[in-house]
Amino acid sequence: MDDVACPHFTGRSIQGAAYIPSPETIERSNVLRFMRKHEVADYEELVRRSTTDPEWFWGAVEKEIGVEWSHPYTQVLDASKGFAWARWFVGGKLNLGHNLLDRWLAAGRADTPAIHFEREDGRAGTWTYARLAEEANRLCRLLRGLQVRPGDAVAVYMPMVPQAVAAVIAIAKVGAVFIPLFSGYGADAVAKRLTDCKAKVLLTADGFRRRGALVEMKKTADAAAAECPAVKHLVMLRLEKSEVPWNKVRDIDWDIGLCPFASTFDAVPVDAEHPFMVIYTSGTTGKPKGAVHVHGGFLVKVAQEVLHQGDYHAGDVLHWATDMGWIMGPWEVVGTLALGGTLFLYDGAVDFPGPDRLWALVERHKVSFLGVSPTLIRALMKSGDEPVRKHDLSSLRAIGSTGETWNPVPWMWCFEKVGGSRCPIINLSGGTEVGACFLSALTIMPLKPCTLGGPALGMAVDVVDEEGKPVRGRVGELVCRRPWPGQTRGLFEAPERYLEAYWSRFPGVWFHGDFASIDEDGYWFLHGRSDDTIKIAGKRLGPTEVESIVTSHPAVAECAAVGIPDEAKGEALWVFAILRPPHAASEALRGEIVASVERDLGKAFRPAQVKFVKELPKTRNAKILRRAIRAAVSGAEAGDLSGLENPRALDEIRAAR
Repeated sequence: MDDVACPHFTGRSIQGAAYIPSPETIERSNVLRFMRKHEVADYEELVRRSTTDPEWFWGAVEKEIGVEWSHPYTQVLDASKGFAWARWFVGGKLNLGHNLLDRWLAAGRADTPAIHFEREDGRAGTWTYARLAEEANRLCRLLRGLQVRPGDAVAVYMPMVPQAVAAVIAIAKVGAVFIPLFSGYGADAVAKRLTDCKAKVLLTADGFRRRGALVEMKKTADAAAAECPAVKHLVMLRLEKSEVPWNKVRDIDWDIGLCPFASTFDAVPVDAEHPFMVIYTSGTTGKPKGAVHVHGGFLVKVAQEVLHQGDYHAGDVLHWATDMGWIMGPWEVVGTLALGGTLFLYDGAVDFPGPDRLWALVERHKVSFLGVSPTLIRALMKSGDEPVRKHDLSSLRAIGSTGETWNPVPWMWCFEKVGGSRCPIINLSGGTEVGACFLSALTIMPLKPCTLGGPALGMAVDVVDEEGKPVRGRVGELVCRRPWPGQTRGLFEAPERYLEAYWSRFPGVWFHGDFASIDEDGYWFLHGRSDDTIKIAGKRLGPTEVESIVTSHPAVAECAAVGIPDEAKGEALWVFAILRPPHAASEALRGEIVASVERDLGKAFRPAQVKFVKELPKTRNAKILRRAIRAAVSGAEAGDLSGLENPRALDEIRAAR
C-alpha cells in the first residue's frame, strides 16, 4: 500500500497500513476532542506531552472523566519515595463504587441500561442503573451486617452475571477490598488465594453452565472455604437452582439475605490510595502474586483507556470475552460504568452450541466494541468463514485485543472477516500488575497488521537492550521509565517480591518481561514474554517469530514454540501444532513445517521436533502457557498452574515426547 496522508499523525510513515481511519472516525473521536481542548497539534505531540508531564496529563484526564471527589486532592503525583512507591491524587478522598453508580443516578440516568446479559442456555435480560443500584446497595447493607469493614477482603467467585458486577460495586462502596477469582478455578486454587488475602466473606453461586455441563461452584467454594479459617460467611446466588450442601452457620442465600435491606447506601469516602482490589496472577514459582490496585489510580487509568483507546460514546455496548478473575473483567466493568456506559456480559463458552455463538451475541446485543484474545480468534478460525458470514456484525466499530501476541494470518482474518476491513483492531498490552496497558492502538491511528500502535497515553515506555540502553529496529525488553496511576501498589504483603520482580533489573525503571520492537515507521510490536525466550547455540529467538511462520501454513490452526534442554545446543526448538480439519498428521507435513522455519529463520533454528496435538494448555483468558509445555516435556518445575483451564492438554504433550 502506498503512503497515505493521515491528519494528526505527522511523525510517521504509514507504509503497509491495513487500516486507515476515515475522516468521520477521526472527527468524532474522544482523543481528538481532548487534543483540541488542550491545544495539542497532533497525536505524536500528545504522546510526548503526556509522558514528559504526567501530572498535567492525568490531572486533565480525571477532569475529562468527571471524577467526583468527596474531598479534593492537593497533589497529582508524589514520587518522593521512588517510582516503585508513587502515590497519585494525594490527599483526595473518593469512592470508586460511587463513581460507577451513584453519580449516574444523581445525573438522572437511572433508566439507562447498565448491563445487557445472556446466559449460555439463552436466558437474557437488561439491568438499568437503577436495578444495579438496588442490588448493589442491598449487598452493601448485608456486608455491613456481616461486620465487613474498610480494608477487609471480600472474594468474588462467580460467573459473568450482573450480580457479579453488583458485588464489585458493593465491595468498593463499603471500602472493603475486592478479590476476583476465576470462575473455573478448582478448590486448591481458590483456597490459596483466600488464605493469602485473609478473605472474610466469599461471594459465589451454586453453579453455571459451560458447554452445557454444570460447573458446581458451591461444591468448590465449600472445599476451599474449609481450608480457610478467615472465611466466616459464604453468600451464594442460586443461578441453576441445583441441589447444594448447606452450612446453616456459615452459608447465606443471596436473595434471601438481601431481601430485608433497603435499596439505598451512601458510599464510604476513602483515600485515593485506599486498596480497591487484590487480583492474582500466576507466578513462575508455586505462589500466585496478588497485585494491589487502589480507588483513585485504577479508576482514572482504566476509564481513560475506555474513553480514548476504546473511543467509547453514549449508546455504545462494550463486551470483552473474559472472566472477572482476569484483569479485563474489572477493566470492562470499571472503565465502562465510570463513563455511564453499557456492558454486555456472557457467562458461557463462545463456541457453544456452535462455532458462531460469539458472532450471534454481537448481532443480538448490538455490541460496538468487542474484546478478544488472539488465541481465541485462532481457535474460532478453525471453523472457517461461514459462522461469521451468517451474522450481521455492522454494530461493531472496533475490536479490542490483548493477552497474547498476534500472528499475521489470524490478525488479517479478524480484521477482514470479523471487522469487515473497516474496524480497527485496538491491540493493547499491559498486565495484571500494570492495571491497564503500556501500549495501545487507537481508532484514529493507521494500523499495520499485528501492531500495538505505540505508547499508551501517559505511559513513558521504551525498548532497551540488556544494558538498559534504548534500541530501535530490533527486539529488546519493554520497560517503563515513569510511574502511572494504574500501577500496582505492590504485591500483597510481599514488598520485596514486588521490587525483585519489576524494579531490580534496571534500577528505577519498571521491567515488564515482554520482548518488543519499534520498526522504521514508528510502529510498536510485541514478540512474547522474554522468559519464553528460546536460546539455541547462543542465539536468542522469540517464540512468536516461529509461531507466525508455522501458522502461515494452511494446515496449521494454532501452535506453540518452546525451547527444550539439549546437551549440544543448550536448547532445541520444539513446535507443538494443532491442525485444521481435514488435514491429518504426516511426515510430509512435518517436513514442510520444518522447511518453512529453516527457510525463514535460518538453519540454526531448524525445529528439532514438530509434534501434532489436539490441544495446547491455556489459561481461562486463552493465553498459551508455554512454561507448562516446557515442563511437561523436560520434567522441570512448572510453577503455579492453578489458572490452567485444560490440564488434560499436558497429558497429550507428555505422551508426545
